Amino acid sequence: MTISLNLSPDCGNCFALCCTALGFARSADFAIDKPAASPCPNMADDFSCTIHQRLRPRGFRGCTVFDCFGAGQVVSQHTFSGTSWVEDPSSKSSMFAVFKVVRQLHEMLWYLAEARQRTFDPELAAAADHLSEGIAAAAQGDATTVLAADVGTLHGEARALLMEVSEEARASYRAEGRQTLDGGLQAGADLMGANLANQRLCGSDLRGAYLIGANLRGSDLTAVDLLGADLRGAQLHGADLARALYLTQPQINAAEGDPSTLLPPRLAKPDHW
Repeated sequence: MTISLNLSPDCGNCFALCCTALGFARSADFAIDKPAASPCPNMADDFSCTIHQRLRPRGFRGCTVFDCFGAGQVVSQHTFSGTSWVEDPSSKSSMFAVFKVVRQLHEMLWYLAEARQRTFDPELAAAADHLSEGIAAAAQGDATTVLAADVGTLHGEARALLMEVSEEARASYRAEGRQTLDGGLQAGADLMGANLANQRLCGSDLRGAYLIGANLRGSDLTAVDLLGADLRGAQLHGADLARALYLTQPQINAAEGDPSTLLPPRLAKPDHW
């Protein structure tokens, strides 16, 4: 069974929901403060971005990192039938609330699709299919259905399944042992600025690890669990992430790399590389 939802953004069919529904604070990632549920001042009347090609030099690096996992076009064209919040101002609060939920549901579907592909256990594959069907049904429902979704429970179920698949995928690498950082390679580890260059990190559990600015140049990250890992500014030049676990486009967009960086097939190398 394959979920037919497109989990990649299609900004041309979206009512700029990420540029309106979400808020951000002035920081290294955003040049200004923008409250949630308000249009970005750089948004054009046709919902396009007037500085799209200059976001990073203009101080909007955060915009180049964000990915809605295809939620924007689904909410715009399916849930609200192609009628924008500008055309129907009464739909604004509902549309923005639905977008935030659908993005979370689509992100779960992204991870579950990988889990389904990576597992060798038919029961885990069936469980991923079943959970994906339920999440997809919620994401494709009307606004009332979406807002009634128990996102917390679904997230917990998805996380448990992802961890099982991760254990399975990483098991064959455990016998090698990795003492390089005296046990520092573990879920949630603080590895900010760490030098992990030219190492075979295969099978490590770096779920939720802080890899901000870490040097991973030339390293092999096959079967490394990167679920929720913070890769902002991580140096991935020449690194092999083609078979890394649970890597997403936002993580890659936040990192630094070059043409020699190997990525999973469904991820694209960012323009700034």
